Amino acid sequence: MRINKLTMVLMIILLSITACVGSGTKKTVKVKENNNMKVIHLTKEEFLKRVSNYEATPNQWKYEGDVPCIVDFYATWCGPCKMLAPIMDSLATEYDGKLIIYKVDVDQEEDLAQAFGVSSIPTLLWVPQKGDPFYTRGAMLKGDLNKIIKEKLLLEK
Repeated sequence: MRINKLTMVLMIILLSITACVGSGTKKTVKVKENNNMKVIHLTKEEFLKRVSNYEATPNQWKYEGDVPCIVDFYATWCGPCKMLAPIMDSLATEYDGKLIIYKVDVDQEEDLAQAFGVSSIPTLLWVPQKGDPFYTRGAMLKGDLNKIIKEKLLLEK
């Protein structure tokens, strides 16, 4: 059975609208960083070192990285998060050396998710090299993610 593009877009929009706000079931799964992966899983401690030590400078954003990054707040049980995961893996490979993609499991790192006001998932925290970070919520198409990366993070026209 073939799914046409319109049906796929409508499915993604529907999933984005109904992005996982919460679920009665919580799975506790320890996610470890795999050195063969391009996407890096972060704990709060690693976030403070690699992205921003918001506890040390609560009134000022200071990015700790050398290249822009995207932080994907997700959960293992979240359908839209599962749809977004292979796209993020692909983007990490495509922009290797120009951009870092991190993942934060909101069930494992509840304090970190609360600190950034993550109330629905997936939520992407976009962190440019200079300037303030911004958020997008819900699953997005790869083309839309590419556009944001090029225009807002890599500052390409």
